[in-house]
Amino acid sequence: MSLEVVVAAALFAGVLFYAVLGGADFGSGFYDLTAGGSRSGARIRRQVDHSIGPVWEANHVWLIYVLVVWWTAFPSAYEPVMRTLIVPLFLAVGGIVLRGSAFAFRKYAESLALARFFGVVFAVSSVITPFFLGAVAGAIASGRVPAEGRGDLWASWLNPTSVIGGLVAIGTCAFLAGVFLVADATRGPDADLAASLRRRVLAVGIGTGAIVLAGLIPLHDDAPTLWYGLTHRALPLVIASAVLGAATLVLLWVRRPGIARFTAVGAVAAVVSGWGMGQYPWFLVDEITITDAAGATATLEALLVAVGLAAALVGPSLGYLLHTAQKWSAEDAH
Repeated sequence: MSLEVVVAAALFAGVLFYAVLGGADFGSGFYDLTAGGSRSGARIRRQVDHSIGPVWEANHVWLIYVLVVWWTAFPSAYEPVMRTLIVPLFLAVGGIVLRGSAFAFRKYAESLALARFFGVVFAVSSVITPFFLGAVAGAIASGRVPAEGRGDLWASWLNPTSVIGGLVAIGTCAFLAGVFLVADATRGPDADLAASLRRRVLAVGIGTGAIVLAGLIPLHDDAPTLWYGLTHRALPLVIASAVLGAATLVLLWVRRPGIARFTAVGAVAAVVSGWGMGQYPWFLVDEITITDAAGATATLEALLVAVGLAAALVGPSLGYLLHTAQKWSAEDAH
């Protein structure tokens, strides 16, 4: 395995972590948005706050990691994406900022009306941000980002593959978040809340599966390189995502949300990995490969050292944070 591919794998590991941890964070906003009125949806919104409160800020460490590794190791692929996809990227960043601000401000709102306003901003931003990030992935995977010059600022991400990518991102985030919310709610005293969330998540899971399967059809003509990769090299991952997703639904149906968390994470990881494997060895599909996009050898070597140090120093801290949050959640439930 070449040095360039090793660094690309380290970059993609950050994408996976952000998809899983950040995805579960973003997806909680879907249930906040669809919870109902102030009174009827209060229990679900309290559960959302309780579940993501301790960790929501830490999840964006992975986005920072991905961007830093990307522009340092693969500058010739970073620049074209920023030029062509500035609109969805700007909207995604704006969504992240608005979402975080509203999540914090609504807890200290001086009136119910103001709390509702911040709640709506939080919920809507939580849904649209994954869409724009998925649209960016779809634009890259469908070969709409040219290595030279600037692609179309609108058609590059308003196309079938990008729309599919955005919808799949929303669905997978909501499904993953829902499984975690059900698991947290099950440990608490409110059995009706756990049952209500479980029904919602089952519906979201079935809907997301349908979107993923239906979304494969337009890829044949709209993103032929990705289609070929998904039906050949990445086919085992596509099958694994379907099997793990179905297993998660079954586990939720038989009321085993604790185990379902692991299969849900596996399903989302398989979906994201299938996209990455499907477009390999291209960084910008049909435009520039991983090897051609890579920077100087000395830069890549130094970056790998930095990544190793970060993993040794930051990794245990994040792991401890997640462990503590889960332990706190379980103790608070009792």
